[in-house]
Amino acid sequence: MPVPLIGVVLASTGRLAPLGVPLDFAARALPWPVDVLVRDSASTADGARAAVASLAEAGARLVVTLGGTETLPAVATACVEREVPCVSTTLPWQVFAARVPDAGWAFHFGWGLDDIAGVFADLWERVGPVRVGCLWNDGAQGRALRRWFRPVAEARGHELVDLPYREAGRLPDVTGLEVVTSAATAADLAAALHRARPRLVTCSRWLTYSFAVARHHVLDRVATVVSWTPERAGGTGRDLAAAYETATGSPWSQPLGLAHALMEVACHAATGSTSRAGAAAVLSGARVPTVAGVLDWAGGPAPGVARIPLAGGQWRAGDRPELVVVDNRRAPALPVGGDLLLGP
Repeated sequence: MPVPLIGVVLASTGRLAPLGVPLDFAARALPWPVDVLVRDSASTADGARAAVASLAEAGARLVVTLGGTETLPAVATACVEREVPCVSTTLPWQVFAARVPDAGWAFHFGWGLDDIAGVFADLWERVGPVRVGCLWNDGAQGRALRRWFRPVAEARGHELVDLPYREAGRLPDVTGLEVVTSAATAADLAAALHRARPRLVTCSRWLTYSFAVARHHVLDRVATVVSWTPERAGGTGRDLAAAYETATGSPWSQPLGLAHALMEVACHAATGSTSRAGAAAVLSGARVPTVAGVLDWAGGPAPGVARIPLAGGQWRAGDRPELVVVDNRRAPALPVGGDLLLGP
């Protein structure tokens, strides 16, 4: 029986390239019982669609991808159109479900914007009753946060103050706010914090990754969400992180565990089937143990979605930024590593 071919779409070039490194390592540097073919999305939706076309023509039984508000839905939708199973991660599941057709070919695992809101609200309440400034852009991320994050946070009794802005433009003034939340790029958030420093800043999106924090020391003590650390899988996770750091010269980052989980799921489906339709059937309702935990598509919040829990973390910036888990009540498998540090 021929060895199944797994297609991988990642960003080797363009603004999303740092996210492509963990998936490239997981796909090509580790042993898998499948053949692997990698294509570059060039960090664009058009590039992502072209990559899927190339992989489909090459005979890929299944395609995996990671990250990108525009590229991930483009990959998944192109796979649905070509009836090639796709597994993706690192995009809030509500955005995935809203933008990818539910046709039994696209499968996703991740967290929701409601999960991020819950984790952040847990941290805000360490400060006390506060008004929360919402540094949200006028693009896709901002629209999604206003739709799915805001109602959950407000239901917890928090007053949210909208601070809209255009990316790489002038940032709103956060003076006078004790708590600010955002999904800004590292550069935009750093620009805002240079002007004023709240007692607590919570930020998702790029601030979940060490390479963003390393460039801006003002991002010390910014809190974020944590989906994976090497401790999540014990010795296996620590060995994975060590191998990645040796191979790349970069510190581990959260997408590493999720990239490994993508390949575990892909191998489960590809080796358990003899066709694309068979791989999709395996994934439908699958429950797969991975280094990121058990991914359960039967019990997901939406068709084709498996949910993973989030903990609250905080950066300790420096030459080598360290992400410390400070609140794991929602994700007990991620051990707490320190206390939440608040500003003056």
